[in-house]
Amino acid sequence: QVQLVESGGGLVQAGGSLRLSCAASGSIFSINDMGWYRRAPGKQRELVATITSGGSEKYADFVKGRFTISRDNAKNTVYLQMNSLKPEDTAVYYCNTVPLWAESRSYWGQGTQVTVSS
Repeated sequence: QVQLVESGGGLVQAGGSLRLSCAASGSIFSINDMGWYRRAPGKQRELVATITSGGSEKYADFVKGRFTISRDNAKNTVYLQMNSLKPEDTAVYYCNTVPLWAESRSYWGQGTQVTVSS
């Protein structure tokens, strides 16, 4: 009974900021690491950032120093603070478990569109 709902995307100018939220149903927050993924037009899905159940963070090189992932297990919510946005950050952003278990593949939400103009 897991449902993931992403929100917070939008259209911003280069250098701007957005804060994405991922609200979850079910019990995955207490037992799984979570991550933000993104997929840009014509490109494969890529993992942007990861946060463990204990709060340890990891980031892809292309967002290090600009993005911050956090989680609130009490609220069943994962966040992605995105600063210093670049046009190449334009993509649909999704949250899901890390790693992507077989069950996780049925959890994908609609994603939230982030568009960064130059």
